[in-house]
Amino acid sequence: MIHCLIIDDEPAAIDVIAAYINEVPYFDLAGATRNPLEGLQLIHERQVDLLFLDIEMSELTGLELMQAINGKCKVIFTTAHDRYALDGFELDAIDYLLKPVHFPRFLKAAQKARDILDPLKKEQAEPDFIIVQGDSKGKLIKIDMADIDYIEGMRNYVAIVCGATKVLSLMNMKDLEEKLFKKNFIRVHKSYIVPVANIASVEMNIIRLKRNSKIEIVVGNAYKAGFLEMMRANMIS
Repeated sequence: MIHCLIIDDEPAAIDVIAAYINEVPYFDLAGATRNPLEGLQLIHERQVDLLFLDIEMSELTGLELMQAINGKCKVIFTTAHDRYALDGFELDAIDYLLKPVHFPRFLKAAQKARDILDPLKKEQAEPDFIIVQGDSKGKLIKIDMADIDYIEGMRNYVAIVCGATKVLSLMNMKDLEEKLFKKNFIRVHKSYIVPVANIASVEMNIIRLKRNSKIEIVVGNAYKAGFLEMMRANMIS
């Protein structure tokens, strides 16, 4: 489902777009407002995938608003004037609808939005779990990513530590590291992988975890540069 928001200072225009959204089975109307500043707040408060945005409004123009949301959602412009079309496309708008908007033209824009947004939503919806071979033949174990405190390499095995539970699996750290790379896990030592969300603090080269707080993990020299780069990228100074 693609969650849509309408920002337009004309009530009649909002009514038309809202009615069209309700006709499209893969669209959901998340809200509508005549006030662009209120709309900006809604974008940050609600799940908004697609914004139907008027251009000529008081307080804030549609072009200014699109720059302000900084890519947080995709945009289809709706306006009575075609002179802004080039500006809209330069800002990477999905489409540009001229008022009065007729349903066949709206549907064409909707299909374009689905083609762009569906792959993004599928990527975001990737399952947040892994399945590993257990310590006996034919045994498979499902582990939720959010439950992992840290991962320790033990010769030919890895130990996936989830609270008081330690799952042993016959695999190497490199294979697991590649699997978890896009899941916000980072390798900090030849024998340790940690979820970034479970890092409580770093002092010198010692990592302390939020869970399993008694565990101290040393950042290995070979992994120090990559780890520090990740930390600096998220540092507020």
